[in-house]
Amino acid sequence: MDTFRKYVHADQSDQKQQPDWGINVLDVGHSIHPINTVYPDSKHPEGYFFEWDKGRVLAEYQLVYIASGTGVFEAEKLGRVDIQPGTLFFLYPRIWHRFKPDADTGWTEYWVGFEGSYANHLMKQECFNPERPLIQMGFNAEFINIFIQLIDTIRFGGPGSNQLAACLTIQLLGLVYASALLKAQSNSRKTQLINNIKYSIHENLNTNISPEELAAKHNVSYAWFRKAFKEITGKSPGQYQLNLKIQKAGKMLKETDLSIAEVAFQNGFESEYYFSRIFKSKMLLSPSKYRNNS
Repeated sequence: MDTFRKYVHADQSDQKQQPDWGINVLDVGHSIHPINTVYPDSKHPEGYFFEWDKGRVLAEYQLVYIASGTGVFEAEKLGRVDIQPGTLFFLYPRIWHRFKPDADTGWTEYWVGFEGSYANHLMKQECFNPERPLIQMGFNAEFINIFIQLIDTIRFGGPGSNQLAACLTIQLLGLVYASALLKAQSNSRKTQLINNIKYSIHENLNTNISPEELAAKHNVSYAWFRKAFKEITGKSPGQYQLNLKIQKAGKMLKETDLSIAEVAFQNGFESEYYFSRIFKSKMLLSPSKYRNNS
């Protein structure tokens, strides 16, 4: 697809003659930005061009989709975030932002700028948040095809083009909304499953059940389980399990008269020596000194 961009002035007569559908498309485009070149290029009109050091503030919403290449994005209340292919981000009115491709990759971008009463309503939905403006869309053929239709509609104009552009923009926002909801549901299911496995770990602290066995018990692969568990808890399953055992052992050392060997055995450790070595590495004291330390 050829690169294309068009910026529409709000006072153009053809817009005045057509009904207000609550979304007014102000600019739309597709750009392939080459490697090792200045971004944004000089073809950006006044009001849209920005210097990296200063960033930019717009008076409109923009939806920007990075189809290929990598880069960075930064906005008010959001630190610098790496951009990967398939990332979509929203720009919000009156919120400072800046973004650019990596010099050694460049990137391909699609964007549409819009405003209007219905646009304001849509952008107040839960999944559209100026503090979380990035959504990982990945490759979505329907999304790309609608973007191409939108660009062609603005490129070739004709009767009813503004209404059609508004409809296509609503379709794009609908796909983004659906993608965000599915991701939220997926994350919710993931969190619930990991919480169930965490419960199993607590219930089996006195055994030697392995993380692989826990994954099989819950009908998921160990590779997925380990990645998801660390993503949610910040620790690998094995370390999480070991930390719980050490905490339980420490409590038993303080609150019971069981020997160190018995404490080790009841917490699933193979030997007193192994337990003592692991306990000291975690608690910085040997089991006997920990017990005697007030």
